Amino acid sequence: MYNRKAAVEYANRWWNSFNPAFPKFDDDCTNYISQCLLAGGAPMTGAPNRAKGWWIKGGTWSYSWTTSNALRWYLETAKTGLVGKRVDSVSELQLGDLIFLDFDGDGKINHTLIITSIVKGVPYVNAHTTNSYHRLWTYEDSSAYTPNIKYYFFKIDVI
Repeated sequence: MYNRKAAVEYANRWWNSFNPAFPKFDDDCTNYISQCLLAGGAPMTGAPNRAKGWWIKGGTWSYSWTTSNALRWYLETAKTGLVGKRVDSVSELQLGDLIFLDFDGDGKINHTLIITSIVKGVPYVNAHTTNSYHRLWTYEDSSAYTPNIKYYFFKIDVI
């Protein structure tokens, strides 16, 4: 079972700094999200194969641990452990769920967000790379935002 509260607590604890137990990346958004998912009880699988599974171990990691597009693909295809179900609307999401951003609308995911608060039905998110705390989920204030942006909404679970 996915512990949403623990994932959000982790996200709020580390939103503006880096947990020294993990590597730090220039583009750190998915590494940070993966740490949040791990804190929420998601089990790592697939080591040492970097192209399969979701894991970090001994100074190396899977692509899905650190790359937005790979994490989205992993969540969509995983049948056990950490899984994600893509839904049509942000209104279907809860605390601890994820939003993936495709800034250019070209099908390649560029950024990953975790929902850390919901105020009057509106989700707010945390993220790394440009560290963000309880930011409006649409990201319209981002310098990377374009009118072509596409959002991918994922409900997270552990099976």
